[in-house]
Amino acid sequence: MIFNSIHFLLFYIVVIILYYWLKRLNLRIWLLVIASCYFYMAFVPVYILILFFTILIDYFAGIYIDKSQNRSRKFFLIISLIANIGILAVFKYYNFFVDNINEVNQMLGIDYNLKYLSIILPIGLSFHTFQAMSYTIEVYRKNQKAEKNLLIYTLYVLFYPQLVAGPIERPQNLLPQFHIFQNLKYENITNGLKLILWGFFKKLVIADRLAIYVNSVYNNVDNHNSTTFLLATLLFAIQIYCDFSAYSEIAIGTAKTMGYNLMQNFNRPYFSRTISEFWRRWHISLSTWFKDYLYISLGGNRVSISRAKLNLFIVFLISGLWHGASWNFVIWGGLNGIYLIVESFVLKKYRINRFIGHLTTIVAICFSWIFFRANSFIDAQKIVKSLFHFKIEKPFIDSPKTLIYSFIGLLILFIVELRQEYFIKYRGFLNNSHFGIRLLGYTVLVTIILCIGVFDGGQFIYFQF
Repeated sequence: MIFNSIHFLLFYIVVIILYYWLKRLNLRIWLLVIASCYFYMAFVPVYILILFFTILIDYFAGIYIDKSQNRSRKFFLIISLIANIGILAVFKYYNFFVDNINEVNQMLGIDYNLKYLSIILPIGLSFHTFQAMSYTIEVYRKNQKAEKNLLIYTLYVLFYPQLVAGPIERPQNLLPQFHIFQNLKYENITNGLKLILWGFFKKLVIADRLAIYVNSVYNNVDNHNSTTFLLATLLFAIQIYCDFSAYSEIAIGTAKTMGYNLMQNFNRPYFSRTISEFWRRWHISLSTWFKDYLYISLGGNRVSISRAKLNLFIVFLISGLWHGASWNFVIWGGLNGIYLIVESFVLKKYRINRFIGHLTTIVAICFSWIFFRANSFIDAQKIVKSLFHFKIEKPFIDSPKTLIYSFIGLLILFIVELRQEYFIKYRGFLNNSHFGIRLLGYTVLVTIILCIGVFDGGQFIYFQF
């Protein structure tokens, strides 16, 4: 089930009505667990068993970690990590490793090939795996008490708004909220619905319209010129931001209408003046996850400068691999790791002009997006080669109307985010103190979505991860 579908709309209405109709906390938890199971099983029903398996492992691991001492605590943590990482490795990376081993065997003249597994990647596996791992790690670090209520812990992992693509929540934030009976509050409903509406605007009007053009170029790289590649890459940078931030806002808004607060996942990243600032603003829940659980575990910046830079590079390589079982993603992660290392030395010696900082950040990030979006490393090579031999040529424009519609949405987005970035007191037309202005804002936004939105049920980009 995807957010931009009639199926989800009906599902959401039924769940929210039943949620506030039930007047006992345990009944609400049961409702949300059942609803979350249904939500997930709308994709591939049998894969719910994988979630149940890891839930049971981590639930009991957390309890035993909490009450054990010394080495026993580490033993149960390792069991939890092996179970989670093992499932991720088999379903997401096994065929990738087999493919590379078979290629090495061919290069060495070894007449033996490992067999591939005929399995489909469970949707959102990387997201709920990382959320489950954060729980046992936090219990091990004594930052979180073990959750004794199996039903509530199950909801922590399965909570349908952020189950498939985050935000990746920490147990300290989400688990305590499930122990509180949330009363119906006008501000929760209205604030949540505003986020949902804004998310649908970004997804349907901007992201999905830009996807039509970007896909036509990146899926057929042999028939396009460097000007077209430049345009498609810039548009993909906007597409992926609007697509993923839209999911996060719909997820946060959906949870908010039930009284639950999820963490912010995006903070206008393309206004960043440095690469490091960009990664503090982009996919915040994942960036902080890698910082807290991998970078710091490797020693963080408490080690020598050279080792700290190596730690940073390793984190971004693994972050790239987390996004997908492909060398393209590894290269994408490695590039951003190199950017940060080079930037740290440059900023120590030079004071960078604000405009130059903005420009170099956007150029560097967009260049790395080529490897993220390209269907293969060979396609990425062709695009990069074309851009390095750049010639001003007429760009490919298949449907001017599609780009015009998306630029209308993009202009609205730019004005809103520009004012949010530089005018602290800016509340936006959806949060204006005057009801008439708010109503006008809702009407305009809904009208734009209905008139020029793309309603083909396109999946969110991060569902594949």
